[in-house]
Amino acid sequence: MEINTQSIHFSASGALLEFVEKKVSKLENVNQKVVSADVYLRLEKSEEKENKISEIKLNVPGHTLFAKEQCNSFEESIDLAVEGLKKQLKKAKEKEIGR
Repeated sequence: MEINTQSIHFSASGALLEFVEKKVSKLENVNQKVVSADVYLRLEKSEEKENKISEIKLNVPGHTLFAKEQCNSFEESIDLAVEGLKKQLKKAKEKEIGR
């Protein structure tokens, strides 16, 4: 699976990019048909502590799955987005089997 990561309004550290790669690549364990993932890390300029937004778009043959989370840290938002995508992948796989 190809993983493209973009950081918007900030420069992501190597450790954060490595974390994203590690977490998102685990989605392949749920469904081996995942072609690619586009990850967008955005830092909102606001007074709120929860100003870190992670968006992940997964390209699977016949589907495009999307998850967006806003949290105190990018790590937390990536974790939540990946969990949401795991559920979506399982649901899509069940529908595929049911056909």
